[in-house]
Amino acid sequence: MSDENLLFDDIAPGMSYERSHIVTPNDFALFAMLAGQDGEGDDARVPAVGAFPLISSSTINFFPGNGSVVKDHHLDSHGWIRNGDTLGIEFTVKEKDAASKQVVLDARLRNQNNEVLVSGPVTIIAPTRKHAATYAEPPQLTLVQHRVFAELRDRVDQEPPIPTAVVHPCDRESLTGAMEAARANLIVPLLVGPEARIRELADKEGIDLSGATIVDTPHSVASAAKAVELCREGKAEAMMKGSLHTDEMMGAVVSSSTGLKCGRLISHVYVMDVPAYGRPLLVTDAAINIAPTLEDKVHIVQNAINVAHVIGIDCPKVAILSAVETVYPKMASTLDAAVLCKMADRGQITGGVLDGPLAFDNAISMAAAKTKKISSPVAGQADILVMPNIESANMVGKEMTYFAGAQTAGIVIGARVPIVLTSRADDVKTRMASTAVMALVALANRSGKKV
Repeated sequence: MSDENLLFDDIAPGMSYERSHIVTPNDFALFAMLAGQDGEGDDARVPAVGAFPLISSSTINFFPGNGSVVKDHHLDSHGWIRNGDTLGIEFTVKEKDAASKQVVLDARLRNQNNEVLVSGPVTIIAPTRKHAATYAEPPQLTLVQHRVFAELRDRVDQEPPIPTAVVHPCDRESLTGAMEAARANLIVPLLVGPEARIRELADKEGIDLSGATIVDTPHSVASAAKAVELCREGKAEAMMKGSLHTDEMMGAVVSSSTGLKCGRLISHVYVMDVPAYGRPLLVTDAAINIAPTLEDKVHIVQNAINVAHVIGIDCPKVAILSAVETVYPKMASTLDAAVLCKMADRGQITGGVLDGPLAFDNAISMAAAKTKKISSPVAGQADILVMPNIESANMVGKEMTYFAGAQTAGIVIGARVPIVLTSRADDVKTRMASTAVMALVALANRSGKKV
């Protein structure tokens, strides 16, 4: 086919057209919504009626192409569609009418097993002027649906609030986030910081401090030390970062004599709700371990798996990322990935399914994985992305937020208590999401399931 559209005069009965389309998680979510299904579960399927727009889109964008108008269709649905299916779209010209410029196409939609899922006539008004296509694929329609944290909140709402040391909440975002979490019954706030400054801020911003206990400290370093002390004494079961720098707070947490270390590596996990992905996505380590060694990565992977279990992913699929999907001796991250996978095979990492090295595209895209002929239980459907270093993890996390419309939660795992670790630029919504994840971890710890 040319990149140009096909004009009415060039269309003849018997002419045919075929193209293929791999169902992405975003496609599947759209098909499920149009079919009135939830599309949830590892073996989820939706009626093929949800894919009717794929037929219409293909006439407008490919055959006859730009300038076509769908006038009518009588499509029948015969089967089911699953995420990752390869769909074949077929058109055969049945008849045309010169007066109305209408063309009747016999349409078929088949899956990779050659099963007909959709069939029937589509009547279009064909174009009469030439236009060149401007893209190889129709633009993706992104469903901006955030459900992950709402579902986690539903679980947390059934439980008592968590006594939480909020470290130095001396700006509007951190103080508002803490008090919103308290009003949502997620936490019992212990506001650790300069009392006069906290009260002045609350008066200025109109923040109600009802139900909060203020633990007075002179400055941010003292606030971090006091918050750690409250956790060691059992007066707080979690910590929440306020307006101090991360290294100030984490310095107190990792202190060998007075900190909260418990024999495990401490690491950071992003829990992300990416609308276009259709499932929770965890990214690690974006904030603590700068250039993790292989030994560090064992702990980082296990910590992320433990968080996945807490949020309801029973056996998470873990992608160990690099720039390529093959072992390359000159690229250390590929060697680490191979070793981590073998360690999982030997039971040294438990609770998840690991594969790597995988590049980012084939870790989260079934289409990319199929194109590169990667056969893997993880490729295209990863629940956890383990990044090679802090730069890549931090950038991916923030790109998801700013470019992909993701809602995020940031949490530190591996200490005696879970720690909400958000950026000072994060809004109240992000702090609330992080608090919900933290509460689930704290509740698991309370029940004896150390996360």
